[in-house]
This record gives sequence, structure tokens and C-alpha cells, in this order.
Amino acid sequence: MSKDTLMPLATLHAQVPKEVKIVEVGPRDGLQNELSVSTADKVALINQLSATGLRHIETGSFVSPKWVPQMADSAEVFQQINRVSGITYAALTPNMKGLALAIEAGADEIAVFASASEGFSQHNINCSIAESLKRFEPVIHHAREYGIAVRGYLSCVTDCPYDGPTLPAQTARIAQTLFNMGCYEISLGDTIGKATPLRFAAMLEACMEDMPVQTLAVHCHNTWGQALANIYQSLLMGVSTIDASVAGLGGCPYAPGASGNVATEDVVYLCEQSGISTGIDLMKLAEAGAAICRRLGKQPNSNAALALLAARYK
Repeated sequence: MSKDTLMPLATLHAQVPKEVKIVEVGPRDGLQNELSVSTADKVALINQLSATGLRHIETGSFVSPKWVPQMADSAEVFQQINRVSGITYAALTPNMKGLALAIEAGADEIAVFASASEGFSQHNINCSIAESLKRFEPVIHHAREYGIAVRGYLSCVTDCPYDGPTLPAQTARIAQTLFNMGCYEISLGDTIGKATPLRFAAMLEACMEDMPVQTLAVHCHNTWGQALANIYQSLLMGVSTIDASVAGLGGCPYAPGASGNVATEDVVYLCEQSGISTGIDLMKLAEAGAAICRRLGKQPNSNAALALLAARYK
């Protein structure tokens, strides 16, 4: 190797994964904040994403249409997409009714969502953390009886818009509880995007004290421009699953100031340029993001995508 050749990150650090799984959350977490997205546009987006090499696509959400009307057509979306073998098409389900609808729609996997802060739990799902976990017990039990894997989302793992900083031990305790309840993987969400790498590392270290790193994923918002830095820190610590949203779509309707998810294109570029395989075709991904953004009348919120598309079409 010449002195001008950079050694891949995964070679320099033994704990860094050689490949990562990207969980694409754009069709659900990304579009749930958009005022009007047709079922056809959602289906077209998911079909395009299915051709990129992604292995896990969050396809819809079976929550009350009163609270999230943008996801009211999730059953139709599941019915109309062209499923590709080897891809997990997942759905968010808060309760038994949502689980029944997800099973009927043919979701491959479901996810439940809790908060590491009491304030956010009350604002997001109108109950305490303890009450939310109690609600999930039958959902997780019945899903597993049907052979459906359950993923756990944990919000506000470092900061809460209502309660302020979240203690790492608090996050670790609830993550461990979700894991013990039967969630195979816990997605740790920096909901307002305020964490920096040292604080994010402290949270991850607390979680890793009692949980294998393979059971942890990260879900970083980019409100303060720290998402990629926190993801890089997570890679250094061995995390191999990253949530991201194509074109940087979305945010959280219950977190004031949460401007959006990290762009999948930017995460893929970071990983591939660091010698970490994603299995994703970056150009196809950028084109999928650009297509849904044209339908929404906005520009992709991804630096990698904008640079790539500009170079291709100049």
C-alpha cells in the first residue's frame, strides 16, 4: 500500500464493522410530516428504494389516523408495492389494533416506540414510560407468536425537548427493558439532533454495558448538524445498523425544532468511503430521493445526492 493510499476505517479499527445494515425510514418517518403524499407516490418511492440494494425499508405505520393522518393509507401501500425477496418491509405499530392491521397487510416486521424521557413520552404517546412499556407487552408477545420480529425504537436518548438532557443510565435501562421484552434490536434515537460525539459515545457505552453491540442501532437527526459525526462515532464503537431517510426527509412532529433525519445518501457515502460496505447503489438511491422530492416540490436535503446528481447531469 502506497503512502498516498488511505487505509479503510474498518482495517484501522478492529471493532469497526466491515459492513453495515441501513434501515431506510423515509417512506414512514420521512413522509409522515408531509401534508399531502399520494399512495401512488409512496408506492413508487418504495419500489425505487427496493432496487437500490437496501435490505430493510420502513414501509408504513399503523397508528391512529387522527394523530398521523399521512399514514392512514399504509395498508394500501403494503398491498401495492412490488416486494423484492430478501428485503424486510416493516411497519410501526403502537398497540394490538395496529399489530392486527400490520399482520393483515403482510408486514415482515413491526416496531414499537418508547421514550427515554417522561416529558416526550407524555407528549408523543400520552402516557408515562412505564405505561408505554406495559402496552407493548401483548404486542411483542403476539407478534412473536406469529413469527414476526419486533424492533424497538427509543427516542430522546441524549436530550429531550421538554426535560432537557437524558442521563445515559436512564437510556440504557429502558433499552435493556425493551430488549428483555423481546425486541431483537433497539434503535437509539437522538430525536432533536442535539448530541455531539462524546455525549453520544457516553450513551452508547452505558447501553453496551449490558447489551451486545449487535443489538443496537442508531437513529440520528441532523438538526444541529451532528448526525454524521455521531454516526461515525458509533461506527468506531462497533455499531453496524444505522437508520436513515432518503433525501433527508422527515423529522418528528412531537419534537419542536427537529428538522430532519440524516440523509441515507450521506450515510452511504460516509460508509463506503471509509471502507465499510453497505451493498447500496448510491446513484440509484440519489435518484429515488430526487424523484420523491420532485413530487413534494422540494430539493433533496442530502449533500452527497446533490453533488452526485449535479456531476451526472451537468
